[in-house]
Amino acid sequence: MTTTAPALDVYSQPTLSTLMPSVLASLGVAGEANPLELPDSRHTVVLLLDGLGWNALNQHRDHAPFLCSLAGRPIRAGFPTTTATSIASLGTGLPSGSHGITGYQSYVREVSGTLNWLSWRAGRRGDELARLVPEVALPTPTVFERAAADGVRCANVLPAKFDGSGLTRAVLRGGTFTGIHAYGDLIAQVITASRTGDRTLTYCYLSEIDTLGHVYGPGSESWTQQVAIVDALVENLARALATVPGNPTLYITADHGMVTVDDVDKLDFDADSRLSDDVIALAGEPRCRHVHTRSGAAGDVAARWRQALGPRMWIGTRDEAITAGLFGPAVRSDIAGRIGDVVAIALDGVAVVRRKKESRLSALPGQHGALTDDELLIPLLHTAG
Repeated sequence: MTTTAPALDVYSQPTLSTLMPSVLASLGVAGEANPLELPDSRHTVVLLLDGLGWNALNQHRDHAPFLCSLAGRPIRAGFPTTTATSIASLGTGLPSGSHGITGYQSYVREVSGTLNWLSWRAGRRGDELARLVPEVALPTPTVFERAAADGVRCANVLPAKFDGSGLTRAVLRGGTFTGIHAYGDLIAQVITASRTGDRTLTYCYLSEIDTLGHVYGPGSESWTQQVAIVDALVENLARALATVPGNPTLYITADHGMVTVDDVDKLDFDADSRLSDDVIALAGEPRCRHVHTRSGAAGDVAARWRQALGPRMWIGTRDEAITAGLFGPAVRSDIAGRIGDVVAIALDGVAVVRRKKESRLSALPGQHGALTDDELLIPLLHTAG
């Protein structure tokens, strides 16, 4: 595994936050930049394959012959390398310091607790959670709203269970939601959406590679078989799109890669006072932790975490993480508190888990969130439009 220092300027190279603005520019949407220099297209489909990192794809080329035959290159997911943050970056065209979803979980002042962005739940009373209205929490127009305002017909072809979810409302609003129930449904609905206007933008998503990567580890037999199934699906989708008038362009990307973390390399926050003393909230996820401390204790907590973890994690203060540009070139003042007083980022195969409070998450061998190339690099592949 390649390790990358957290001081890396993540956004000095293209990231997921640059993809959709470039797509909008290629569709002729006024005022949008095209840093990826995408060619003009009147019909575009963007498919996100959750959890399919660039390195893992290339290490298992035999299971993905169609994907690996496509033109493309790696880009970076952004930081942290986790689904909620990346979907927000894709849907808004902004890095995490601007859209405010700073990890899998963030300590959020508005709900007086730690919020899981995927479920939009804080584990508190409903009246507390109701304070964080998705459209208010992320008020910046999404890329779909910007495209629709310019006359592009936008559709989100997603699992039906995501209809009306907090994350969907926050970062994907502006497109017509079409709920799907199986792979055949995805192909059929994408084709329908691509025929619905003079200019169309269709976003679709698959989660199963990520699911099996978490449960069994990336590169496991179950994971590679799922990659092969998805590879065939993408080939069928591309073949079907080739029959649509206007010859839509299909872009395939991901939200993060993944690594396998052995149980012996998992440190238990709940059982180690060096990690838990003076900590009032632990957010993020096992490979990228936001550590919120008692007032004035950040320096002592950082020192104890460094002592416990040695060279295996980069441990820095909020200011150090912001100065390093990990959350983008700027961080909104109203969301800076969602970054930990101390930030801990894995440099090798280590993770900080909570075996009692986060038992399911802690037991998973497949993890992500840090800045290794296996987690940070994602594919950006395309068919000819």
